[in-house]
Amino acid sequence: MKLQTIIGLEFHVQLKTKTKMFCACSNESEKSKPNDNICPICLGHPGVLPTINDQAMAMGVKAALALNFKIADFTKFDRKNYFYPDLPKGYQISQYDKPLAEDGWLAINNVAKDGLTGRLDDEKQLKRIGLIRLHMEEDSAKSTHSKDSTLVDYNRGGTPLIEIVTTPQFSTPQEAKTFAQELRLIMRYLDISFADMEKGQLRCDANISMRPEGETKLYPKAEIKNINSFRALERALAYEIERQTILWKENKPPDIQETRGWDEGKQITVSQRVKEAEHDYRYFPEPDLPPLTFTKEQVEEIKRLSHELPQAKRRRFMEMYSFTGEQAKILTETRQLANYTEQIISELKDWLHTVEGIDGTEEEIWENNKKKLVKQVSNWMVNKFLPLLSEQKISLSKNKVTAENFAEFITLVYQGKINSAAAQLILQEMIKTGADPSHVLDDKDLGQMSSETDLTEIIQKIIQNNPDLVKQYKDGKETVIKYFVGLVMKQTKGKADPQKAEELLKLHLVK
Repeated sequence: MKLQTIIGLEFHVQLKTKTKMFCACSNESEKSKPNDNICPICLGHPGVLPTINDQAMAMGVKAALALNFKIADFTKFDRKNYFYPDLPKGYQISQYDKPLAEDGWLAINNVAKDGLTGRLDDEKQLKRIGLIRLHMEEDSAKSTHSKDSTLVDYNRGGTPLIEIVTTPQFSTPQEAKTFAQELRLIMRYLDISFADMEKGQLRCDANISMRPEGETKLYPKAEIKNINSFRALERALAYEIERQTILWKENKPPDIQETRGWDEGKQITVSQRVKEAEHDYRYFPEPDLPPLTFTKEQVEEIKRLSHELPQAKRRRFMEMYSFTGEQAKILTETRQLANYTEQIISELKDWLHTVEGIDGTEEEIWENNKKKLVKQVSNWMVNKFLPLLSEQKISLSKNKVTAENFAEFITLVYQGKINSAAAQLILQEMIKTGADPSHVLDDKDLGQMSSETDLTEIIQKIIQNNPDLVKQYKDGKETVIKYFVGLVMKQTKGKADPQKAEELLKLHLVK
């Protein structure tokens, strides 16, 4: 029997508002002592009245627009009743039948079994995932379990959340992971959440079931909780597929919906409880909060203030600068990095005017050299600069290399004033000190040897001192040329142009 995997995801995204969802307590629970950042409202004391956080609602609308949702004209809050130590009121203020937004979608790369993804600029290689709803609610408190007790910190209670529910359209763990990563990136681009899974700022529950291929019936699902990383999401789903497949093969398919927790240490899911049905929560309208309405003008204003989204930026980088899909993905990983990259390219336009022997108008010069220059930018950024920052644990915000200096550096490479080895030394010094590349070039005497006469003189001496190698080359062992180039680079302390050195060596070795 062939089985089909059906996966749906639910996300809770903590919003980085100044205050909590329904009270004036600070929303910086991570920086406070346990149970220090609380008030009678977020603890649900008798007689208190909550008020709606306008900033949180605006962030919710911004997220909904980015995910192609339809914003509701009318929305309201409800009480979701259940009893748990981390819920001081005995209910959670959430939204039920009138959520903030419904019927959205987000396109992701198709993910093959080998983990490779398609191109975001090719509609045929995209998979559109439907989104059922986006609603607003408050977070619960945080429970910390030990062997002997459970401690509860109510600082997090009342933090504004948006919950996003997808349709069950994922067929592999890799697809689910790709979607989660794209969602996190969007939340960060919108600047509405830090969206760090390890800190609980982006939490994901995965619903998974299986059925015989060709059937349309949905069988009881397992909801997996305690997922705190993208790797954990992928591994938890892979384990659950294996577990449920065994049950189906033993003719014991799951017959109840259950909640299972992911055990990171054992790399397994563990049954926690039978999954509650909606009626178990006894939803009813929150009597202390008024319903909300949104006008088209309000929605349009929020849309106008939104930033360019990651997928649109990646496509633009590929179209405007001819970056590859992988380069565009890396260089748009954060809004700050994407802006930094574009600042470098903008500065390059100005630096081109300093290059001798290039004539024409500003636009003509740029168009004639743009493709090669931008290729240099992507190569040095992706292959050298970003790895060096990562290796030295330097964030981009604390990076000392200005966009102007990076553009000057690329210009030096483009002009052939420095070779690759010298360029790497200069870049390392720029990262260390923030120095101007031309100053580093002069101070360390790293300029490329440009005199053919001087280079020829060195080559002739090397040939005279290595007659055996010369004979090997003349006898047809062409790989010897690389050794000769190495000798030239050593003799010139890395200042020779390797390509030019090889050309001259070939010329003089046959004499």
